[in-house]
Parts: sequence; C-alpha cells; structure tokens
Amino acid sequence: MKKIYIISSLIVLIGITSGISYFLIRDANAKIPDDITLVTMDEKNYTFGEQTETIKLVEFIYTHCPDICPTTTQKMNLLRKDLVEQGAYGDKVQFITVTIDPYRDTPEVLRMYMENFGLENDGNWIFLTGDPANIMEEQQKIKQVADTFKFQYRDPGNGFYVHSTFTYLIDENNKFIKKFPMGEEFNKDKVFDAIMDEL
Repeated sequence: MKKIYIISSLIVLIGITSGISYFLIRDANAKIPDDITLVTMDEKNYTFGEQTETIKLVEFIYTHCPDICPTTTQKMNLLRKDLVEQGAYGDKVQFITVTIDPYRDTPEVLRMYMENFGLENDGNWIFLTGDPANIMEEQQKIKQVADTFKFQYRDPGNGFYVHSTFTYLIDENNKFIKKFPMGEEFNKDKVFDAIMDEL
C-alpha cells in the first residue's frame, strides 16, 4: 500500500513538473510577430518588427475597465517615475499599452486616457489600437499580439471584458522575458528590479 502511495505521488509530481516546464518553455519562446502593425494614440503606424531599440513593458487594457486596468496603468506610471530617476526610461525602456477594445478605444479616446492619468505624450509610452477604417481586421491583429503571451479576453456582451491579468516584459526583439500580475498585485519595485537586471 505504501509503495502504491509513493508511486502515485511520484506520478503526480512528475505531471506537475512537466506542466510547469511546458508553460516556462512556452513563455520563453513567445515573440510578437515582426509584421504586425497597429495604430498609435497619435494615429501613426507602429510595426513591432521595426521597434527594436529598447526593452518594453507591455500591458493590455480597455479604457472602460472599472478596476484592474486603471490600477495597473497608475502603478506603471509610478514605475515610470522610478525609471526616469535612474535615467533608464525612454532610451532603454519603453512602455506599450495595447487596447483589447479598439472599436471604442480610438486614438482620441486613448489620448484622453493618457491625459486623465497625467501621462506625457513623449513617445516613450505608446498606446496602440486599430485603424477604425478596418476594425474587424485590426481586432484580429490585436488578438494575435495578445495570443503571443496567452493573454485571453472576451466581451460577455455587456462591454465589460473578462481578461487575463498579466503584464509582460519583452526584449529588444519583442521576445518574452518575464510576466507580472496586473492591478493591486502589480509590484512596481519587483518590476523595477527585473527591468534593471536586464539593462
């Protein structure tokens, strides 16, 4: 009986270890496709493959979100100030915010969102949405970016999205480095340390 218990425990342990290894390997190999082009808050094209100078912290939001998205943006803004003090923000580190609701989150709406959070439009925190003229196609491109990191979201029909709760640090080649929780669990000091370790 004891032998069966030990064998069963080992099988469970191996299964858990294999599962964790799978997710670690999957994340480590995640990379945003180079050819995806979205639209910035300034209505300019942004192609991921052309933006390779800095490491980037990526968040997915929608501006109608009542809680976790604005909380994350607020904490990222505090992180931004810490990075500015270290002289890292801009030249070495950029922030990318991608809306998962491009239909409502037009470039104008994203600019208003930035203004509400006191975010300077200096080109170092880039907000991305889709081209309103091709919104169905743009939604698919945003989903492709989100799928890179297994960030999942859906609109249950009331306009309040159900979505994953992670932000992502990516390298100069838009490849996954590490992920962090969103909302109240976003620890700016831990994210700061992780970013500085990469510089």
